[in-house]
Amino acid sequence: MAHNTSLGQAAGISEEQIQAIGSDEYMDSPLLSAREKAAVLWAEHVTKNTARSRDDVFEEVKKHFSEQEIVELTLMSGFFNLFNRLMDSLRIPVELPDEVDKIKRSVHLDPDNVKKYFQNVLDNWPDKFPVPIPDSKD
Repeated sequence: MAHNTSLGQAAGISEEQIQAIGSDEYMDSPLLSAREKAAVLWAEHVTKNTARSRDDVFEEVKKHFSEQEIVELTLMSGFFNLFNRLMDSLRIPVELPDEVDKIKRSVHLDPDNVKKYFQNVLDNWPDKFPVPIPDSKD
């Protein structure tokens, strides 16, 4: 939770929203949008491994996310679950709070810089891509 909280804060989630997300009443929180609630709901059911049997949850998530976004949410939830289980099983301690707090400072993305980066990628996008040379073994 320490790392995920710091990552959330770096992404702009407020302390109050973090408290709401961590509660059992997050679906009733006025601090979260319907889309945010759906993301937390999906992450919760992926974590509990109940997503596959909850058509109602999947239908709610589909109201707010595309199929691609649902795949991405599922992958991220699965990744963080795997990472947490790995660290817990191997009894690897979480860093001290000062170390975890560095995440907040290092992960912040300036939207203008991200936009400039993607504009640069688009400006330099090739008109043609090289065709792969078939392997002679084929």
